[in-house]
Amino acid sequence: MSDLPDLLLASLAPTTRKQAEQSLAAYSEQQGFLTHLLRLVLDQSQNKSVRLSGSVYLKNVSKTRWEDDVQPIAEQDKAALRAELVPAMLALSGPADKSIRAQIAEAVSLIAELDFPARWDNLIDQLVASLSPTDYNVNIGVLQTGHSIFCHWRAHVRSDVLFTEINLVFSKFMTPFLQLFRQTASLLSQSGQSQDQYTLLAQTMVLLVDIYYDFTCQDLPPAIEDTHQEFFGASGGYFPFLMSWDPAELKGDSDDTTASLPSQIKTRILEVVELFIKLFPETLQTSNAVETFVQLVWSLVGSNRLPNVSDDMVVSQSLRFISTALRSGFYKSTIFSAPGIISTLIEGIVVPNTTLREHDIEQFEDDPLEYVRLDLAVSAAGTDTATRRQSAMDVLQTLVSTGYDAEATEIVGGWINKGLTEYQSNKEANWKAKDTAIYLLTAVATRGVTTQQGVTSTNALVDVVKFFSDHVFQDLQAPPGSVHPILQVDAIRFLYTFRNQLTKPQLLSVLPLLIKHLDSDNYVTYTYAAITIDRILFIKQNGQLLFAQADIRDFASDVLGVLLSKIERAGTAEKVAENDHLMKCVLRVILTARQSLTPSHEQILNRLVAILGVISKNPSNPKFDQYIFESLSALIRFVTAGSPATIQTFENVLFSPLTIILEQDIDQYVPYVFQILAQLLSLRPASQPSPAQYKALLPYILTPNTWVQQGSIPGLVKLLKTFLQRDAAQMLKEGQVVSALGVVQQRLIPSKNNDVYGFELMQAIMTFVDVSQIKQYIKTIMLIVLTRMQNSKTDKFVHLLARFVLFIMSTNKESLGPDYAIEIFESIQPRLWGQVLTNFVLPLVPKMPLKERKMTAIGMTRLLFESRLSIQEPSVQNWPVALEALIKLFSEPQYLSQSKTEDDQGLSGITEIDFEEQTAGYQAAYSRLAASESAESEIDPVAYVGDPQQFLGEKFVAFGRTNGSSLQQLLSKGDPSVIQAFVGSLAAAGYTL
Repeated sequence: MSDLPDLLLASLAPTTRKQAEQSLAAYSEQQGFLTHLLRLVLDQSQNKSVRLSGSVYLKNVSKTRWEDDVQPIAEQDKAALRAELVPAMLALSGPADKSIRAQIAEAVSLIAELDFPARWDNLIDQLVASLSPTDYNVNIGVLQTGHSIFCHWRAHVRSDVLFTEINLVFSKFMTPFLQLFRQTASLLSQSGQSQDQYTLLAQTMVLLVDIYYDFTCQDLPPAIEDTHQEFFGASGGYFPFLMSWDPAELKGDSDDTTASLPSQIKTRILEVVELFIKLFPETLQTSNAVETFVQLVWSLVGSNRLPNVSDDMVVSQSLRFISTALRSGFYKSTIFSAPGIISTLIEGIVVPNTTLREHDIEQFEDDPLEYVRLDLAVSAAGTDTATRRQSAMDVLQTLVSTGYDAEATEIVGGWINKGLTEYQSNKEANWKAKDTAIYLLTAVATRGVTTQQGVTSTNALVDVVKFFSDHVFQDLQAPPGSVHPILQVDAIRFLYTFRNQLTKPQLLSVLPLLIKHLDSDNYVTYTYAAITIDRILFIKQNGQLLFAQADIRDFASDVLGVLLSKIERAGTAEKVAENDHLMKCVLRVILTARQSLTPSHEQILNRLVAILGVISKNPSNPKFDQYIFESLSALIRFVTAGSPATIQTFENVLFSPLTIILEQDIDQYVPYVFQILAQLLSLRPASQPSPAQYKALLPYILTPNTWVQQGSIPGLVKLLKTFLQRDAAQMLKEGQVVSALGVVQQRLIPSKNNDVYGFELMQAIMTFVDVSQIKQYIKTIMLIVLTRMQNSKTDKFVHLLARFVLFIMSTNKESLGPDYAIEIFESIQPRLWGQVLTNFVLPLVPKMPLKERKMTAIGMTRLLFESRLSIQEPSVQNWPVALEALIKLFSEPQYLSQSKTEDDQGLSGITEIDFEEQTAGYQAAYSRLAASESAESEIDPVAYVGDPQQFLGEKFVAFGRTNGSSLQQLLSKGDPSVIQAFVGSLAAAGYTL
């Protein structure tokens, strides 16, 4: 591994990255690789870039392969790495190694999440033993490691397992933690320290307060409850002291954008107090802490005392603290009912923080995408990412929703009128006053808001639509340059925010204005116009989309033309892909316009492919990638649905670029390519063999290496299923079915992530291939399934096996059916079928999910009344319990007939295409193309049965005619009350023996 440093460097350059990553992946499978890599990271003589790249690679291997079933890391390698990680963190405790230490801390966190405490029982002992009374560099390393482990508790749901871990940590770490907190607070209170000493102590205190939050995020530990006064007490408490601690040595420059250490400490303390208001209000009331902190916040941020960008975090958190105290309702009588307090709050804290600052205006001009990103976080008010303006807005919205609506609306109304009057007196100089007025109106008018829907309920005391027509509409229709661009963006954002309060005709009347703004020269203006068009077209009423293709048919092609031109003009791969809002709007227009784009589809398709060609040189924005592939997929789906002949056009344009992506192995795009290819092929008649250009891909698809990338597997399975439907006989002849079964056996069934796709592919093979030719391979795979069932059974895996068995039994194919299932298991081991049936299949029969219940009912009916082997020894012994499981399933008949769903209306997947809640990302998850999925593409194994109950009745009667005495004997072995009721209900439906 002597070339490891060169490979790590090569992995940083786009031109050599691919080859270097392949070599690193090969090395990573060698024994001892991880500890070798860690030592390289610790080697101070190595190039810093090599060490940082190595630390990132170590973290990524920990993330993706620690519990991998297909390429597992050897247990001895895991143990060796665990033993060296904490010492490594301490070795990296110097300030110069901060970025490398952060990566190793994350690796510790990822491994601890999986292995602590069961397989890493000495982790906390190692940390405690490393704490130092004098060396604060080491303490920072220990605390950072500890926090990286404990911070996961914040997101966990309460459970016995979680509290066992928490209590283990407390038993070892709590006492030294409190001692170090006291010592550090004491040292901070001593004057005369140097800047370096203060810096180290303050960095330590930031981590100590972080861990205090970790320790109280689930429950209040006795040790912390007992020291409540020591930390929260108004006189002498550590937290009030630290809220006013601001030594001159740590004061930053007014131009700094990073928060100073004292500011970071204050922010975290306010997070702790906010947490206590939510979880432990009774404890706070014993110390009057909230009253103390409201005073401290007032003296800290009131009357805009902290105007700098570096203070944004502490100001936003201060405002969130006020909102939480208001929302809790505990302090209505003690704090917020004093005369004039609401007016003072609005005047001293809310209004100053809603006014635009010079920094905001500079950001609008110099970093427009960041301006949009922060501005869009409106719905995130009350979260860590909220800006000052959003946190101030949240205070106002909280006042409106907690019973102060009349008072707050009246006071804010005065400020709004003041701002509008100021603007009228000198529009050019006082445009900021109008911006503040619009922002305040938006805040005070909003009661309920969601990211998807915008404002869902408003303050009844504010007429939003009147304000829009009186003051906002004029800026929306003003020619470019006649008003300040920020006011035009305010007008567009107002529409975006209150889109649900406008009627469809009102929205249709403003759409042309928004489309005009798409062509603006101002980056924020055209971006906001795209965002707003997307959200307006996504409005739903009673579960149905408000806008249909008829509404936008006349201008859809023009809108797409303007959007695509904006994207194309950006130039480089990174710049083209940076503005995913534009591509998301392209997608939304295609999803809304549908078949009406048929006349211009070729031009749109060629432009999308050209953009794809540019961005594929250096993929940099996962969201943009998702939207462009989703746009291609949606265009294919809707245009071919109305004009099937266009499939040839799509193939001619797409085949070459898609093949190039596969040849160049652009791993971010490969998962999408397989899905698009499957979609294209599925549009060709299933009765005809696949065209030669598709078949040429089969050898590549069946190469084991193609299946290494996790994200590709669902698309590959989908594509193979489409091939099998058309070319099963030919594939069997050429050995390609056996290769596919090899993939199932080696890559899919053994993996907890991919087993579901293994069964899906097996079902397709058994549907389309002559199973008598592959019986020995199926038997081998079932052996692997049963071995996994023995060694690492999960509920999901049991369900997959049960569903597979029911699929075989229910499928109407000559060589399949219940006897085939029985024979397969009995050929592995005599009496094995009875164990599989009673242990795995029957317990799940009544619990099968809705869409699988029909298949379950038919599979079980055929097992009981069509199978030759099920009424022979030894299988006949399980017949009565099998019947009872089926009766239990039929006791809820409403589940056996599905009502019409979106799928049946050809809308499958389309209404789901809203990625607000989905964090798109490479490799982390399979990037599914919702538009490529349609109900028609799924094969229904039980389509041959209309009504499962009728099928049961008919099979029951037919079985009775041929095996009358056997049936009576079998029925007599069941529970008489259950059997009689069942036979009676069949008789009532006309099915009598």
